[in-house]
Amino acid sequence: MGRAVKEAQYRHHRALDTRLAAIGTTLAQWDALRAIARTPGASAHELAVATFQGDQSFGTLASRLAAQHLIERRPGRGRRIEHHLTEAGERVLTAGRAVTRDVLAASFGPLDEGERATLLGLLRRIGAPGEELRGQRPRN
Repeated sequence: MGRAVKEAQYRHHRALDTRLAAIGTTLAQWDALRAIARTPGASAHELAVATFQGDQSFGTLASRLAAQHLIERRPGRGRRIEHHLTEAGERVLTAGRAVTRDVLAASFGPLDEGERATLLGLLRRIGAPGEELRGQRPRN
């Protein structure tokens, strides 16, 4: 079952990366832009958590986004560095939303609305924060 989930995710991410490349970005970059748009002024650590990355990986990614003038890093309180989208970043984010809508529709198109709702509910249930997986045996 885990392999089937990973295969679906892999196909989905490959499609997203391919389509996002056409607008000059990657899935990781677009996801970072989306996280920054959701929480303007967030720290690198907060954004790393939101994008399922380590702090160092996100820092490298943010440096690339800043070099492309897609985000700005501004000093916050203390040593905190805050992240904000630029106008160019907003444009890439908007273009990426159209791409992701199309890919999501294709990825989940074989499922009817009820099946999509069931799948979402099940994935949320097994992925709930605080669930401990170590040492548990699968139920048959």
